[in-house]
Amino acid sequence: MRAFVVSETNGHLSRELREVEPVRVDESDLKVKLEYSSVNFKDAMVAQAPSRVRRVSTLVGGVDAAGVVESSGDDLFAPGTRVAVHGGNLGVGRDGGFAEYIFAPRRYLSPLPPSISTRDAMVIGTAGFTAMASVLALEDRGLEPGALILVTGATGGVGSQAVTYLALRGYSPVASTGSPDGAEWLVNRGAVRVIGRADVSDRFDRMLGSELWDGAVDCVGGQTLHQLLRSMRYGTSVAASGILAGAELETTLYPFITRAVTLVGVDTVQANSASRQRVWRTLGELAPRIDFTSLIDRVIALEDLSLALDDVGAGRTRGRILVQLDL
Repeated sequence: MRAFVVSETNGHLSRELREVEPVRVDESDLKVKLEYSSVNFKDAMVAQAPSRVRRVSTLVGGVDAAGVVESSGDDLFAPGTRVAVHGGNLGVGRDGGFAEYIFAPRRYLSPLPPSISTRDAMVIGTAGFTAMASVLALEDRGLEPGALILVTGATGGVGSQAVTYLALRGYSPVASTGSPDGAEWLVNRGAVRVIGRADVSDRFDRMLGSELWDGAVDCVGGQTLHQLLRSMRYGTSVAASGILAGAELETTLYPFITRAVTLVGVDTVQANSASRQRVWRTLGELAPRIDFTSLIDRVIALEDLSLALDDVGAGRTRGRILVQLDL
């Protein structure tokens, strides 16, 4: 089969399309014929040298994919079942979704709702799954209808889908971005307002800024997360999943002990079956109202992955890069 392989030897990085055989790691692994994958920021990190996230020297990249189960000894995933494949070590410590076939354990597979095609599942991808998990995390902590929710990194995969889902669920998303030319696109996704990175907070000479936001989905981290924490309203929450601006957080305790702000980490790698099913079920309920095509930056073939990885790593995308595996 054709696969996009990332390999590092003595600090030298190779990214190339090769003919390889799919590897069954365990006898219980299910074989999936893949139809689509997508390009995530994590994929870009895997394809760097040195890499902070890649755990082996050589592997097939791709942290997510979608297709049809081809062989299985599991009643829940009978042959012909349409699935999303994501999470765990896929594309990080074992072969991932930039290939025509994959062997994966049951816990990495999620049956797709009837309303979501394999193509749309990868428009959603890990980014959209993270976005919906973030929205659900905020709702679990008491969002009110019409709540003003800040979304940072809003032109990226997680951010753009968070804007879309928040709007569809009756909230008022405010999109923060460092790409001013994306403003109209974000408004079309459902943003009630588009602001720059410097407008996340105010009153920079004080420990806390004005109370501006009823909630936040942070896809950036670093200094951006610090600034939005100091501008949250009393008793609100921030769902954080991104490290684009850095993995370090330098902040104070004031938002937490003076305004009772909650910082919620959103992890989709080790999410259990119940959490996965809840997210995909909610996405399935929204799917008939989602314009998936508008969330796509472009559709590429495996041959185009190297450039796409560079674009995602540099933040030069608007929405999702979809990989069609039979092109």
